[in-house]
Amino acid sequence: MARINDVGGTQGFGAIDTTDDPEPFHADWEARVVGLFNALRAQGIFNLDEFRDTIETIPPAEYLTMSYYERWFTAITTLLERKGVIEPGELGEPDA
Repeated sequence: MARINDVGGTQGFGAIDTTDDPEPFHADWEARVVGLFNALRAQGIFNLDEFRDTIETIPPAEYLTMSYYERWFTAITTLLERKGVIEPGELGEPDA
């Protein structure tokens, strides 16, 4: 069964924007999410496969409305909650 992230060949998503964007982050919180990801993975809190799987299991209606780094933040918080590192809702939402 295909997951929402696997939309190859699906119609209705419009053209892909191939414009070069020299900025890796568009808000400070995005860079912090990447830093958090790197630190937690380096500590062995989760691995890349767990992280990817968690992103791919975000409900489709939510997945399609999230930005790239919102998906990362959601996956990180989900994994931390699932592993008992934090309490549900402890990290809140990223500041845009």
